[in-house]
This record gives sequence, structure tokens and C-alpha cells, in this order.
Amino acid sequence: MTISALLSPQSIFIDAEITSKKKLLELIANIVADRAHLPESTIYSSLLNRERLGSTGLGNGFAVPHARLENLDQTMGLFIRLNEPVNFESPDNIPVDLVFTIIIPEEATEEHLLILSSLAGIFSRPEVCEAIRAAASRDEIEQIIQSAEQ
Repeated sequence: MTISALLSPQSIFIDAEITSKKKLLELIANIVADRAHLPESTIYSSLLNRERLGSTGLGNGFAVPHARLENLDQTMGLFIRLNEPVNFESPDNIPVDLVFTIIIPEEATEEHLLILSSLAGIFSRPEVCEAIRAAASRDEIEQIIQSAEQ
């Protein structure tokens, strides 16, 4: 599955007013619960448990919080650009303002690793991150990610 296939303008959120990593994970759980018809508390706990294993902040202001869930039919992706960066305990200590979340069916281990690898490749490029930060719309962000993926 491609990153582009996970994204649509409805799954891109720009200039979200979030003040902490905890609030970000709560927002993600709320959005995913609504769309996947799963309990918000289950999604939040899964995201939080993954963060406890080690930060999903990859550097360059980018994080990829993710979780694998039982009873999920298909992989979901969300992209969030924060209005103000938040501390994510990233290896480079740069606060995070670009967030790509993936929520994956529990049994989709190989797909999970391929998506994480693709995201790391796209968002490790400073020019891609800067273009996304400067983008004026959801459509523009979607276009930048699609171009970067090719």
C-alpha cells in the first residue's frame, strides 16, 4: 500500500491547535474512533503503549505515531500539521509539527513495516518537510506527499 493511497483531503488536518504529545494522541484517537467505529480508549491506549516503547518522533520535526488494532478492517492514515511544535522526545530533540499516523489491522505486520519505511524515506528529506510547512491547503499537502513518494 502506498502512502498516497492512505491520504485524502479529509484525512489531512492543518494548523491543529495542540499543546502536548498527550493531547495529540487524544485527537488522533478521537478521529480514528469516529472513522473506524472502534472505542477511542482502545485506540488511545494502543498509541500510548507504542510511545512507551520509544518515541515515534523520527527527527526533523516529524513523528509517526502508530498502532496495530484488533477488529480493524483496513489500514488508516492521518496527516496532521500542528500550528505550534510539541515535544516528542525525538532523537534530534527538535519539537514535532508534522505528524503522520497509521493505524493498521493487527495481523498486517509486513504492510506496517513497509509503510513506516516509506514514511521515513519521504519525511527524512528536509525539502519535503519545508514544502509541507509552507503549503496553504490540504490538497497542496496531498500533492507534495504524492510527488515525494514517486
